[in-house]
Amino acid sequence: MKRVLFGGIGVVVLLAAIVLVRTLNFTPDAPSTAEPVNFDIDRDTVARHMSEAIKFETVSKQKPSRPNPEPFEGFIGWLESAYPEAHEKMTRTLLDYTILLEWKGSDPTAQPVLLTGHYDVVPVIPGTESLWKQPPYSGNIVDGYVWGRGALDDKGGVVAIMEAATLLLKQGFTPKQTVYLSFGHDEEVSGLDGAGAVASHLRENGVQLAWSLDEGSFVLEGLIPGIDKPVASINVAEKGYVTLQLIAKAAGGHSSVPPGRTAVGELAQAIVDLQNAPLPGGLDGVSGEMYDTLGRHMSFSQRMAFANQWLFGGMIDATITRIPAGNAMMRTTIAPTMLSGSIKENVLPIRAVATVNFRIHPRDTVASVIEHVRTAIDNDTIEIKQLGGNEASKVADTGSASYAALEMTARQVFSDVIVTPGLTVAATDSRHYSTVADNAYRFNPMLVKPEDMATFHGTNERISVDNLVRATSFYAQLLINVNGR
Repeated sequence: MKRVLFGGIGVVVLLAAIVLVRTLNFTPDAPSTAEPVNFDIDRDTVARHMSEAIKFETVSKQKPSRPNPEPFEGFIGWLESAYPEAHEKMTRTLLDYTILLEWKGSDPTAQPVLLTGHYDVVPVIPGTESLWKQPPYSGNIVDGYVWGRGALDDKGGVVAIMEAATLLLKQGFTPKQTVYLSFGHDEEVSGLDGAGAVASHLRENGVQLAWSLDEGSFVLEGLIPGIDKPVASINVAEKGYVTLQLIAKAAGGHSSVPPGRTAVGELAQAIVDLQNAPLPGGLDGVSGEMYDTLGRHMSFSQRMAFANQWLFGGMIDATITRIPAGNAMMRTTIAPTMLSGSIKENVLPIRAVATVNFRIHPRDTVASVIEHVRTAIDNDTIEIKQLGGNEASKVADTGSASYAALEMTARQVFSDVIVTPGLTVAATDSRHYSTVADNAYRFNPMLVKPEDMATFHGTNERISVDNLVRATSFYAQLLINVNGR
């Protein structure tokens, strides 16, 4: 008996020792030495250009409606007048209202690269204009911020890229690689006519990019539980999506003599069954790489869990799943968004429809999601109809020279920052550009805090002048880092 007892104690001690050693070794990698960036940037000029850009109401309307051409044409003309040096040095191609600039490199054998953003914006919700502290298309500069729709999503990125290019041109800089700058006009409504057309144009001209850099994430401060430093999430992949309709049919009739379960009831049960059957998640692939980086910067107890996933994996999965943003990073998400049934309260529906949107993790496919839905609802009377979708993007290489340059530049501009690969859970124009790029990255070099998040597509969108200066420095230094002086 004593032998068994001592044997059990020995096993526990050995297990505790393994957990402790793994935890103590689970520390951040030593960051590369990064010299701080020091550019002479005119803050007033950058802020004024941002203000002017916001004044153009380049609103993307839901297709098939066409946007009002006047503000888009106005923005194109303004960009040329605001940045004459770039337009004199670069070749411009217009694809619908999307702007493609080609900055010829000195080495014709070097593979080109792409910096990109979009200048179309979502509408301001009618009736909410009075809730804005500054009028939504005023571009007012107040308290160190430029206010207005599109400031963060994504005219700030467009302005910063152009400011960086102009800064380098004035210094006599010529890249070795040809640099393309692309500014989309329809990202908010799929990007097919903008970024899609740019990708086709490059493909037809035999251009295969070494890498592209689009929006997708930011430097996140106070947004990741357990992390007290800013996190530069350089997203290396983008979720796909598919929208499905679940359709239940019945005979109909008068509501006074209903069957045991109406079409609405059948549909409701299918939705409940689907939401009770989430797709498998887990800390593998992009998600695993991200949390492996972040976990090393957490408290001892959290580090212990991430360092010993063989023991605590189930607990980690359950904890992250309870956080919507964390859950979205770990798995394909399920979001019922629309319902329709009878035309009148006392008429039994002959057809009830639920629309469900799925954002597809790179480990899954459209086909595997549809099969999961069939299995989850387990009801052959429910029709499943696909409305549209696309697969998740390929995953960009975090071991590449281009990722190393992005990481180094982030450290140079943002100093004491955690740099990690991440996953874009929404859609960007990168899904088009990635078809002509060896690696497609998604990162907007601006610092955002919790109070900024509600302004994306919401009320009181604004961008700090500090962010505009940092982003300008980032894009300029990135081109120096990948091309050299």
